[in-house]
Amino acid sequence: MFVFIIHLYKQILYRQLKIEDIIKTNVQLPVAKKAIVNLIYTENWLMDKINLALKPYDISVQQFNVLRILKGQHDKPANLSTIQERMVSKMSNTTRLVDKLIAKEYVKRNICESNRRKVEITITDKGKSFLDQINPKMNSFENSITANLTNKELIILNELLNKLRTTTTKR
Repeated sequence: MFVFIIHLYKQILYRQLKIEDIIKTNVQLPVAKKAIVNLIYTENWLMDKINLALKPYDISVQQFNVLRILKGQHDKPANLSTIQERMVSKMSNTTRLVDKLIAKEYVKRNICESNRRKVEITITDKGKSFLDQINPKMNSFENSITANLTNKELIILNELLNKLRTTTTKR
């Protein structure tokens, strides 16, 4: 009886809304469609949460991603195509993002001395300091978002998402 009460308490405490309840449908979705709708909904939900967390710092998710990429270069410059290929969101206009970060003095753009057509982007000390300030808060945010999942569940989730992206369109 005690185990049943704990199980019931956990269900109430961690009420999981089904995607059908969220999108308010009574139609039984095919499992593949349900997974896709759930992924799209969850991506939008997550982006809303991340944008809200970053809003006080006057920086977009994409700008934050560029700063992290440049910091990961360890003071080596990166060109726009390097940044673009490492971006989480491939739809971003990298030139515009870099321009906004230059205006905030978080990055600088230099012309390569050996090849005047090549533009090199580096993170500034102000950009590094900004990341040092915001990274612990974002790490805490990421931990709070995933708090309902165990470490094992997070590993499985990552494996399943990786597997999903490697699926080919042929069946």
